[in-house]
Amino acid sequence: QVQLVESGGGLVQAGGSLRLSCAASRHTVDTYTMGWFRQAPGKEREFVAAILWSGNNRYYADSVKGRFTIPNDSAKNTIYLQMNNLKPEDTAVYYCAAGPYSTNTYYIPGSYAYWGQGTQVTVSS
Repeated sequence: QVQLVESGGGLVQAGGSLRLSCAASRHTVDTYTMGWFRQAPGKEREFVAAILWSGNNRYYADSVKGRFTIPNDSAKNTIYLQMNNLKPEDTAVYYCAAGPYSTNTYYIPGSYAYWGQGTQVTVSS
């Protein structure tokens, strides 16, 4: 069992920045896929970013490419979501997830076995 604890959400103006953190309860990050997803009211959960630490590969949704990054700290079993130049359409509950290593299903919510509790990000215009 892996527990994921997220933090760092909040309210920010458009153009601002936030950094989300996701701490894993045990050392999983070297062999798992770690991802960030978000879900806005009335919408399906969507892929934001993922890191495959075995190969240190990172993937981003087109909507956030160039604005978001997914740094990691293996010693702390923690990944982050650095969000810059935020837009009102980024408003959502953001979830951290962990799942088996995969290079071709990292964008699919159902491929992740463990989820954090979610943290609200609200971007005002």
